[in-house]
Amino acid sequence: MKKYALRRILLSLFTLLVILLVLFVLMQLMPGSPFNDEKLNAEQKANLYAKYGLDQPIFVQFFRYVGNMLTGDFGVSYNISKNTPISQLIQTRLPISIAIGGMAVALGTLVGLVLGIIAAIWHDTVADTVATVISVIGVSVPSYVFALALSYSFGFRLRWFPMLFTAKQIFASSVLPSVSLSMFTMASIARFTRSEMLEVLGSDYMLLAESKGISGPALIFRHALRNALIPIITVLAPLIVDLMTGSLVVEKIFSIPGVGSLLVTAIQSNDYNVVISLSFIYSAMYIGIMLAVDILYGIIDPRIRLAKEENA
Repeated sequence: MKKYALRRILLSLFTLLVILLVLFVLMQLMPGSPFNDEKLNAEQKANLYAKYGLDQPIFVQFFRYVGNMLTGDFGVSYNISKNTPISQLIQTRLPISIAIGGMAVALGTLVGLVLGIIAAIWHDTVADTVATVISVIGVSVPSYVFALALSYSFGFRLRWFPMLFTAKQIFASSVLPSVSLSMFTMASIARFTRSEMLEVLGSDYMLLAESKGISGPALIFRHALRNALIPIITVLAPLIVDLMTGSLVVEKIFSIPGVGSLLVTAIQSNDYNVVISLSFIYSAMYIGIMLAVDILYGIIDPRIRLAKEENA
């Protein structure tokens, strides 16, 4: 297992390096430049390119950027906040997106598991129908619709929570956006939990466990749910990254200063360093979570761990 994990870590690092190179190439192919101000003449633009090293060959820029990045230097912003270190821009926004996304993941996963288990245990009953309807609504309705409905109902009408994000009430301001973002995760987890639990509950080893006198919560959680978790975790992994990096529309509705709005602004203004940095962080989070999930497979199911050790 250790050899397998080490190989995966090395492969992940190589993948990130390739992603970084691809991002550099794509930024070079983008139309326009970071300095689109009509007041700048050709000579002034050339001076700016020389100042930031953008007149160098792409491989020189690439290796310089990688070297700086290893020291925590992601460069500076060209347009959004001129000459401001990108690490400074990100460190004020990323924690907000991660906090709200983390709340959404936790809430969506917990409620989704409960709904899925209820639907599977009481299959073809009213409880199953209600859970299925909730899941369909959660998948079908966009998160921004939930955001608008929650903002109007609990923010404007009832005034239980702030309608807009404020640093003075971080937790209260995060509740409504977290709930609206969690709906799709909740619905997806509920659907997969229901289908996997139904398959597991009808399997031979569940009948064997029942014949040994195992019943109630021990049967459901120790045997059924544990064997249904692997496909559920596979679905959950990419959703975690999506939620923790923010939803642009939801951020706009609640005026959340997260990384989603920063990325879109950077793309619109051709702020290369900001785009590359945020895209790289997104990729690193995705690869890191998928690596953790892959290792988690071996913890949940010993058969997977043994197979990996044999192949390592």
